[in-house]
Amino acid sequence: MEAFRDLAERLEARFAATGTDPWDRATFEEWALLVFAHQYESCSPYRALCDARGVTPQNVARWEDTPLVPATGFKHFDFMGEGSGPPEATFRTSGTTRGIGTRGRHHVPSLSLYRAALLPPLEAALLPDPGEMRMVSLIPSPEEAPDSSLSVMVGFAAEARASRIDWLVDTDGRWMSESASVLSEVASADEPILLLGTALAFVHALEGAGGLERGLPALPEGSRVMETGGFKGARREVSREELYLRISEQTGLPTHRIVNEYGMTELLSQLWEPVLAEGASATGVHVPAPWLRVRALDPSTLAPLGEGQDGILAFYDLANLGSVSHVLTEDVGSVTEGRVRLRGRAPGSEPRGCSRAMDELMSASSR
Repeated sequence: MEAFRDLAERLEARFAATGTDPWDRATFEEWALLVFAHQYESCSPYRALCDARGVTPQNVARWEDTPLVPATGFKHFDFMGEGSGPPEATFRTSGTTRGIGTRGRHHVPSLSLYRAALLPPLEAALLPDPGEMRMVSLIPSPEEAPDSSLSVMVGFAAEARASRIDWLVDTDGRWMSESASVLSEVASADEPILLLGTALAFVHALEGAGGLERGLPALPEGSRVMETGGFKGARREVSREELYLRISEQTGLPTHRIVNEYGMTELLSQLWEPVLAEGASATGVHVPAPWLRVRALDPSTLAPLGEGQDGILAFYDLANLGSVSHVLTEDVGSVTEGRVRLRGRAPGSEPRGCSRAMDELMSASSR
């Protein structure tokens, strides 16, 4: 536990000192290999995979060569360092039609490290202005949903920068009794508002579901919206373009005041659209935190692809110190000069490379 705490504190200090300034390759490599060595020594399911691949801290020279863990592996294994103590939180993926037993779980031994990793990029993307801002959340509070990394993220943001926050939905997505009155009040507020929600929550709000017959209010000048994707369990989907146009029509904000966040339960760092700083030209471009690296890989072979080529996205997240940093997703996108363009989920069945990676993980663990 002492080794974990020491490394976590050093990472926190580095995140705070760096802010959103980019890290050069040598700096990231040094930290990534330190983190890999810790995870190899402390996380037995990951060590089994590494040993099966013949990769150890003694013979690996590049972070790209450390073994990938499929995001689906978090449904089957507890990736948690034996020496890091009990987790301070366990984040879980959304439920699926296959039942709660298939939900992925990410044990987090240090919420302080999670907070240190999320705040600088969040503030740069959503709150570049100094001072506090009133927040209105269509995402449940961390008290309502302590196993939601998104809820905890918004809670930390509110603690750091909110003059006031109103939580309008519960963990089941139901509107609070005061939601309609809060939204009516917001329409006449004399201060900018940060309105946060998932894509599905915005669809419900726009359509006046649950008694919100008026939909979203017009927002004061200087306001902005954070939207994070997610239609799991929804009866239907709408395109991003349609969703943003409808949010813009009801709130009166231009679409480039709507900031998209990309995150996942299996990662403790996020990617953000820099539209508030760079304008509409940055729409569809996501910037990772400096301590997060992204690659696009061939769906079949997992070989790295060139700049701008679409492939399966893989991440190396230093904030995942207490679990596994090198994570393979089923999301498709391209990477150009470190920035990511997302294309959505891989169509059809599980990509062959992801399936093989999962088979390898299961086999290594059984041995």
